[in-house]
Amino acid sequence: MANPQHHTDTDHHEHGTMDATGHQRVFEGFVRVSAWSIVASIAILIFMALSNA
Repeated sequence: MANPQHHTDTDHHEHGTMDATGHQRVFEGFVRVSAWSIVASIAILIFMALSNA
């Protein structure tokens, strides 16, 4: 059985031609959420240490 996703010799991709704006936007959002999560976690830990929780 042939693989329906098999590429032929006429299908080729040139390096650097893909539009990656969507990927970059998602990655930037991920980094932003991660940074805010780290800041919030540190703030909670400091609050807990100061309030002797």
